[in-house]
Amino acid sequence: MTLEGSLEARVSTDGDGTGSPAVAFRFTVTNTGAEPLELQFSDAAKAEFVVQDEDREVWRFTEGRAFMQMLSAERLAPEESTTYDGEWERPRPGEYTAVAELRAQEASCEARTEFIVPD
Repeated sequence: MTLEGSLEARVSTDGDGTGSPAVAFRFTVTNTGAEPLELQFSDAAKAEFVVQDEDREVWRFTEGRAFMQMLSAERLAPEESTTYDGEWERPRPGEYTAVAELRAQEASCEARTEFIVPD
């Protein structure tokens, strides 16, 4: 999915809660433009991960967590990617949608993927 003109995003899951107490998320953001981009962040949480059951939110990565308040920046050259990770511990069995969103100050993009946590 491309938003903000020159950012493309995708999210994937590693694991399904089977044999592991968690589902890991990998959110990759790529600069598809011809110019370098500088992503500015106001805290250490550079990406948000949300798990939805249909339209109902069942888990949010940043909920109940504290993140260091610090200004930082990441520069992405044309066609360069960066990846952010999150983890949902003790997921409940079911069919879900994972939504990942970049938390940069002046750029935004998001990606979605469906996944299943078996019984």
